Amino acid sequence: MNLQSERIADACEQLGLQAIAEVWPNIAKHHLANEGSYADFVEKLLTEELVAKTQRTKTTLLKFAGLPNIKTLEEYDFNFASGVPKSQLTKLAGLSFIERAENVVMLGPSGVGKTHLAIALGYKAIMASTKVRFIAAADLMLQLATANNQGKLKNYLQRVVMSPKLLIIDEIGYLPFGREEANLFFNVIAKRYERGSTLLTSNLPFSQWAAAFANDATLTAAMLDRLLHHCHVVQISGESYRLKDKKKIGIAPIIGEI
Repeated sequence: MNLQSERIADACEQLGLQAIAEVWPNIAKHHLANEGSYADFVEKLLTEELVAKTQRTKTTLLKFAGLPNIKTLEEYDFNFASGVPKSQLTKLAGLSFIERAENVVMLGPSGVGKTHLAIALGYKAIMASTKVRFIAAADLMLQLATANNQGKLKNYLQRVVMSPKLLIIDEIGYLPFGREEANLFFNVIAKRYERGSTLLTSNLPFSQWAAAFANDATLTAAMLDRLLHHCHVVQISGESYRLKDKKKIGIAPIIGEI
């Protein structure tokens, strides 16, 4: 590497132009060989840097999101899941609800694919360079309670709850919340109201949510009022999506094993 190349590499490092530092020698040779213009050379360099920066951003957002795995809408078998509103989900996949800070609630029995669909929308948002956070309701409650007991609730709310444009909370009602937990969860919904999109999944109809929130009908009503004000309710029905492959080969599920 000659002195000029070293100076270019050093300048790229200081400016954070990682891609340009790697590709500029080959691009320069190509343009010299093909008598390309200076403008073409600069444009190609900037394009490479933009592509690399976009990919780095997506990688960072994906790590922050905490998705348990990668799922897409294309992988979901809508032919099997006849009780899934495909047209509604396709519209939600346009992600305009996030820009409008609208919520999504997916309701349906266990196994119909609510978590898959929630992850798929989250992953699509990440690929559109949107900040997303996925967390199970039980884990959220544990973290909220811990932060509250340590006097760090404000910091936690800002860092985890308010930071993402889309917050996905999975399995509401799977485990009932105590009084303190119910109040903390209400705080989450109240703070994000009209400020960010929240996507919830639950196997309980809204009429049974009070039982999951310390049997506090007043708190539950106030929470649902905020949650459902600007909300898309996705009602999912049908057989267990997890057992579809077994059913295809004729293996009948045993209820006690589900």
